[in-house]
Amino acid sequence: MPLRSAGSGRVAPDPVSHPLFARYYARVSVAAETRLGMAGVRDRLLTGLSGRVIEIGAGNGLNFAHYPGAVAEVVAIEPERRLRSAAVEAALRAEVPVDVVPGAAEALPVKSEAFDAAVVSLVLCSVRDVTRALGEVRRVLRPGGVVRFFEHGRGGGPVMRLAQRTLDRTLWPPLNGGCHLARDPVAALRDAGFELGPYRRIVMPEKGPRLPPSFCVLGTAWRPGPDER
Repeated sequence: MPLRSAGSGRVAPDPVSHPLFARYYARVSVAAETRLGMAGVRDRLLTGLSGRVIEIGAGNGLNFAHYPGAVAEVVAIEPERRLRSAAVEAALRAEVPVDVVPGAAEALPVKSEAFDAAVVSLVLCSVRDVTRALGEVRRVLRPGGVVRFFEHGRGGGPVMRLAQRTLDRTLWPPLNGGCHLARDPVAALRDAGFELGPYRRIVMPEKGPRLPPSFCVLGTAWRPGPDER
């Protein structure tokens, strides 16, 4: 349901609106589950999670079917209305409770230290302010809380990295929902104060040409506890 501005009766604007990209992404992402092996990546991303989880940028909700039964609740934040509508439908089919909520990564509409884990999956490439978004993730996690991440970003040799930077400055973001190719999610997590756990760099698809969006990283980080600051 659209949010309404307090006292005005007007529908508040969505924090993100990419209607053409949303339609395209909804089709391509479903095909990628089998063709690119994304379903297996989602299993690895979410295995072992438990308790209350917040998912940032849930898209059309393809992660929901992969959450393990030990997860008590997922609060899924999605700013784009069309993708959020698809996520609501996916939540109804999920085997764990999922609440799909409108909101932006840079201003999460939830209480501080309310979650045991956070999931960021193909979202740091497109947020407007990575530093603020990760600051919000840190705020809403309890001390010692886990971050699971699967992101694409900077990779390849000098020519590929030049191509990524060039595309970021020109056509790629407006055609792909604000996505950027040359960001470094591992460095961003470290700079935001998270402790990095094991992570693995992978290429998607594993077999096939290496393209500017192909370079991905899958891993774990956590918010330091009081004794680790």
